[in-house]
Amino acid sequence: MSWNAWGDPAHATSLPESVRALVADVLGAPPCPSPSVAREELELPPSALPAAARTALEAAVGAAHVVTDDAERVLHTGGKSTPDLLRRRAGDVAAAPDAVVLPADHAEVGAALRACADHGVAVVPFGGGTSVVGGVEPLRGGFGALVALDLRRLDRLVAVDEVARTATLQAGLRTPEAEELLAAHGLTLGHQPQSYEYATIGGYAATRSSGQSSAGYGRFDAMVLGLKAATPRGTLDLGRSPGTAAGPDLRQLLLGSEGTLGVITEVTLRVRPLPEARLDEAWAFPDFATGTAALRALAQGGTRPTLVRLSDETETFVNAALSGRQAVPGCLAVVAHEGAAEQAAAVRELTAATLRAAGGTELGGEPVAHWRHSRYSGPYLRDALLDAGILAETLETATTWSALPRLRQAVTDALTAALTTAGGPPVVTCHISHVYPEGASLYFTVVAASGADPAARWRNAKRAAGDAIAACGATISHHHAVGTDHLPWMEAEVGALGLEVLRAVKDVLDPAGVLNPGKLVPERP
Repeated sequence: MSWNAWGDPAHATSLPESVRALVADVLGAPPCPSPSVAREELELPPSALPAAARTALEAAVGAAHVVTDDAERVLHTGGKSTPDLLRRRAGDVAAAPDAVVLPADHAEVGAALRACADHGVAVVPFGGGTSVVGGVEPLRGGFGALVALDLRRLDRLVAVDEVARTATLQAGLRTPEAEELLAAHGLTLGHQPQSYEYATIGGYAATRSSGQSSAGYGRFDAMVLGLKAATPRGTLDLGRSPGTAAGPDLRQLLLGSEGTLGVITEVTLRVRPLPEARLDEAWAFPDFATGTAALRALAQGGTRPTLVRLSDETETFVNAALSGRQAVPGCLAVVAHEGAAEQAAAVRELTAATLRAAGGTELGGEPVAHWRHSRYSGPYLRDALLDAGILAETLETATTWSALPRLRQAVTDALTAALTTAGGPPVVTCHISHVYPEGASLYFTVVAASGADPAARWRNAKRAAGDAIAACGATISHHHAVGTDHLPWMEAEVGALGLEVLRAVKDVLDPAGVLNPGKLVPERP
């Protein structure tokens, strides 16, 4: 991946002139070039890894797999949020890890963690590096040295049970490789977040990921039947059957733990047969409220498409403008059905009847084809906007259907107030990205003039939006996780006693406190 942008540098794009003109018109300010420093201009601090710690780590994973060269250290200096990229584009790599450690299997992960605990070295587990909430920020937490524990060598399909339709995958597998291995058995995960190309199996479990097809395939955490994790104290091997009454489900301690309690090394997952058919179609609704009611009818009616998402009026217009298409009036929903051909067709008919009765107009498959084509290019457009001096970022939350309108308005108002300048307000769009019988997730995208200090502008906006989310009683994160960005609202999320429970678990599993400091759990007051 690129050190100062999203994804493959070969796929980087420039901002089309038509988009430049649109941005200038909407934001009331022309884009102002904001180039990144060159890679060769970066100045990394010398590695502070003590000799004794290095010796112990080399004994754990092999000398060739404890790497201290600048190129690897830079690539592990944080995630892919806009603040992350702004820092690195400005040449700030002072927080670079002192080494990158690459274990080959569960035993080597455990040995590396014990070495770090023994020598007081902080550890940041690193999968695809796609976190947008500070989850892989190299924070030392008071320790004198820090290593990034890169799991990319844990890349095997361990086992497949075609009768039970389960598969055990190592944590470092990226999704495309995992899907290729499963496809050889006629199976699929069906998990496709926007980070699909780079994110890993272990990262999905550690952050409670949710993909675009969660309506049909489920959230990633709901797919997990078992997992293995290494901790400084030893191994947790959890999950014995599809269901159990043997006490609290300890898997839930690791799911969403973001590498603070242990490092997930293997995950056993529920998998599905490769679909015979995929039926795509788009629907138009006169307004967001009508579209929202239609999605609620689907979610509560028992007929669930594989994929369903609804853009508000602004997002519908912006997406059409970016693709050169004429925008549909009102709001656009994209819907897909996957599975056995007859079954997919039958569910499609039931879905169509529900959406039609709720005020929707069928548009055919072409708008969905455009959406799929641009699905993984959004982050590259964000990079192009940054090049032009335009701030672009996202955030997400979830609540019940009854609370959804108030939440959407509160967050939109908070972002608009925080980012409005003399030139005008920002562009704030919203879509429903995941649905449940009880409620849905709202995903906001913001485009604003960068100003003199874009990182500070976004921090202020994020704080205002987080406060609005908490005031509405919604979750601070539906699928991006906590990281560092959402720490201020964790007490509102789980309560003071809940935080004490998390701290107590961390004290047992990571008594030295070396695992991913500064993430998920706020420090004791």
